[in-house]
Amino acid sequence: MTTPQIETRQLGAWRMHSIKTGSMALDGGAMFGIIPKPLWEKKLPADERNRIPMCMRSLVIEHDIGPIVIETGAGNKESAKFYDIYAIDNAAPDGRTQLEVGLATIGISPDKVAMVIDSHLHFDHAGGNTYRDKGGDIRLSFPNARYVVQAGEYHYATHTNERTAGSYFDDNFVPVEAAGRFDFVRGEREIVPGMTVIPVPGHTPHLQGILIESRGDKAFFVTDLVPTTAHLPLPWIMGYDVEPLVTLETKRRILPRAAAEGWLVAFPHDAYTAWSRIRREGNTYTLDSPGGTA
Repeated sequence: MTTPQIETRQLGAWRMHSIKTGSMALDGGAMFGIIPKPLWEKKLPADERNRIPMCMRSLVIEHDIGPIVIETGAGNKESAKFYDIYAIDNAAPDGRTQLEVGLATIGISPDKVAMVIDSHLHFDHAGGNTYRDKGGDIRLSFPNARYVVQAGEYHYATHTNERTAGSYFDDNFVPVEAAGRFDFVRGEREIVPGMTVIPVPGHTPHLQGILIESRGDKAFFVTDLVPTTAHLPLPWIMGYDVEPLVTLETKRRILPRAAAEGWLVAFPHDAYTAWSRIRREGNTYTLDSPGGTA
């Protein structure tokens, strides 16, 4: 058990925090698809179970409407065996999740969160939408928040098949819908001033990134389009992606814009880099200013 790591910077008029809400480790072959192990292992060496070091990150914006939380991590509802499979460690020493502790550290209580944005509804991104209380009941983690997700993603999550069922767990999102707290969007849309959801399909058909703009400064939560900085090269695409060729086309569309417009790209799973601007060198993309000080 560890305490959350928090990186903070000013983005225009708003304070923005990257909260490392837990560590995890996934199979390197699955994470890099067709890329041979001798190549990807130079960037992220695997453990004895062929798993690479990763983490889960939430992005918190101190917006004019109130705190906005992008992604909620893995939550507290799964079994010890499940957490062991994925090497998930997201519990703080006092029993709370690291997201809870991270929010408390920056002075935000769950009931004050105005909005939660889910890029998609996989367990490691939306597991903290809800929590299991001491009596075993499932409750909303942010009872006064509106939750935002693509309408197509919710349908996809509630109509799984043999390949997708292992990533979607009803307890992470069905209670939110039952409580009437979801705002379903379709396609690109500004959901509050300065925050626009942009479809970035491939990993799932309805994956969305979040573009944040204030006073000319821009940041982009790139979600699982580019889960770690090692996935910046165009063909470095996860085996987990249900439509890898769509991912490739999306990267061809999004990364040039990110580089040209100087977006601060926030990564969801990189164990070492919360965010960075990127630069383009031909068809290659590299980090321009890694870390939390860009």
